[in-house]
Amino acid sequence: MASRNLLLSYYGDDFTGSTDVMEALAANGVPTVLFMDIPDDALLARFSDCRAIGIAGTSRSETPVWMEEHLTPVFTWLKTLDAALCHYKVCSTFDSSPGIGNIGKATEIGSAVFGQKIVPLIVGAPQLKRYTAFGHLFAAYQGQVYRIDRHPVMSRHPVTPMKESDLALHLAAQTSLPTAVADLAMLAEGESGERIDALLAGQGIVLFDVDSAQSQERAGHHVWRSRRAGGSFVVGSSGVEYALLNAWRSEGLTNGPTEFLSPGKVDRLAVVSGSVSPTTERQIRHATENGFDGIAVDPLALLGEDGNQVIEQAVAAGLRSLKEGRSTILYTALGPSADLGSSIDKIAGARHRLGSLLGTMLRRLVEAEGLKRAVIAGGDTSSHALRELHIQALTTLLPLPQTPGSPLCTAHGNHAATNGLQIALKGGQVGKDGYFAQIRDGRAE
Repeated sequence: MASRNLLLSYYGDDFTGSTDVMEALAANGVPTVLFMDIPDDALLARFSDCRAIGIAGTSRSETPVWMEEHLTPVFTWLKTLDAALCHYKVCSTFDSSPGIGNIGKATEIGSAVFGQKIVPLIVGAPQLKRYTAFGHLFAAYQGQVYRIDRHPVMSRHPVTPMKESDLALHLAAQTSLPTAVADLAMLAEGESGERIDALLAGQGIVLFDVDSAQSQERAGHHVWRSRRAGGSFVVGSSGVEYALLNAWRSEGLTNGPTEFLSPGKVDRLAVVSGSVSPTTERQIRHATENGFDGIAVDPLALLGEDGNQVIEQAVAAGLRSLKEGRSTILYTALGPSADLGSSIDKIAGARHRLGSLLGTMLRRLVEAEGLKRAVIAGGDTSSHALRELHIQALTTLLPLPQTPGSPLCTAHGNHAATNGLQIALKGGQVGKDGYFAQIRDGRAE
């Protein structure tokens, strides 16, 4: 496996985050494949040209017990790839808690598998309008930058609301590993970084501030130069990749940006959405005002005794729209005001089931109408819905540089209806108001 000369292996804690990494790498000259599970040798061999290999996971919505059982074998397999770095990818908003999506627990597991005393962490990614300064996280919303604990959306996340912007304090509730900060002042000292070297010689986690192109470049330089023979384990958002790309370019390991041609417009597509984000709400409203048919699906009814009937009704409505030549959106919520999360959470495993059921509905629409393109909206939704499409791997078809993190992908697998399907996975906060029409039209901007 070492003959592949892999720059990076990674595990994404949800599907949209996993495609975010794939897009960042592929768009910048690093061919990347994203698998849904650990591939067999035959499937892996189909992507022998790739220099980065990822696994799309669901740990963002899982418990520490689940992580212990599932992340350990995945990290162990990724280690066998002998990539220069192995990245546990988390959301750039860092939303997590001791009980759900515990980033500290995942870090403990990765450091144990890799036999590593210190784990670098990069969260800031100016490309995504995420910034860290002296250990505090900031994120943009509607053109304004907020400290994450005052962010209009993430401070009220339905599952893992961010109540603390100091990421060292946030992690302290999740792990006994200490977190030190390689802050902006240290990064400004240049490439020698004696104080940073001292942090990297310690134990626990080192969070690198990233608030600009300059601090991002220096963070990437320090992480890359501190790697160990046989591969090192790192944690963070796709800010890890954006930072590393600078180091790779300086060493001639990448050839710079890759040009992607538009795949062109399709006459219709199907969308399923489990997102309660106001961003997705605006996107659904914009689409239904511009030629898409919106089909509301009651999530509680979908989870109830008559759930099969709800599926049949929603699929039938979607097929009517598609047969009449229109695109369709099946959604379980239209913004925060329609969020039924408190009721949904009273049903064991309900959020996972909702994602899977939406995936089932999307697969039936694709199969019945032979659709060539589709969208899944919602990070947690995507993680569970995509598995119902019998897709084994994804590659980047069209990066979206104006809204990074939501590329149009090509699906690969053995299921004829979805092998070759063009699909976009969109996180709740990602994309402009016209996103769904943009994907339908195959436009990068």
